[in-house]
Amino acid sequence: MNRSIVLALAVLFAMNLPAFAGLPNNKSEYVGGTENDIGPGSQGFCSTGNEREFVFEYPQGQLVIPYDQINDLEYGMEAARRLSFSTAANPFRLFTKKKKHFLTIGWKDEHGQQHAAVFELGKDVIRTTIVTLEARTGKKVDYQDDRARKSGLGGV
Repeated sequence: MNRSIVLALAVLFAMNLPAFAGLPNNKSEYVGGTENDIGPGSQGFCSTGNEREFVFEYPQGQLVIPYDQINDLEYGMEAARRLSFSTAANPFRLFTKKKKHFLTIGWKDEHGQQHAAVFELGKDVIRTTIVTLEARTGKKVDYQDDRARKSGLGGV
């Protein structure tokens, strides 16, 4: 009897693993856009560390966007109920919302062709990415609403 209880508890805790939680806090995901080489859902890391280029590194390669070619930045949020295997283990999670953070970058390439990429950003990289992009591009981020503005600027 005790073994079955321990096994049941182990299964419930395993269901709460971060693998079921969605995008890790420090990662980014390409949601969509004009870049056909990157598949939607490709996870990787956004980097603003280079002084001349924004870089999205993903397992199959990287997307490099020179800051001086960026002409549009937009940030928005989406709140959704947490529905996953972890809600079976902890039904109170149904009463919480998971916030998804989206950054859209528009730029023109050296041929003058317009491109766009939409990224979902993990919560640990949102603010630094937005602030650095504004500083390096000289463009202001357009916020979809006041809630997004507060989240992107540090006020929750």
